[in-house]
Amino acid sequence: KAMFGNLVASLIAAEALVTTEAKAKALRPVMEKVITKAKKANADPQSRVHRQRDVVAFIRDKDMAHKLFEEIGPRYANRSGGYTRILKLGPRHGDNAPMARIELIP
Repeated sequence: KAMFGNLVASLIAAEALVTTEAKAKALRPVMEKVITKAKKANADPQSRVHRQRDVVAFIRDKDMAHKLFEEIGPRYANRSGGYTRILKLGPRHGDNAPMARIELIP
């Protein structure tokens, strides 16, 4: 859970990550839920504080939560899902692990 919180915070910060394919595939549904919380918080102001606290408790980074709710959430206001893209990069040089790039769709 802590690893996914850190990955979500890093993906919010850089808007793209290079990680193993397994982590990228596991991160996608977690990231989709976090973005949906930010999107719904902007649509319903009464639930905004609750949703922000949920996200901050998960990712442990107030600055990234602020960026999520102020920039990323409104960006996907008219989109009903599919906020991320996974691109396969090939094997890692050291241990031949399959690598992938997960990024937010603009």
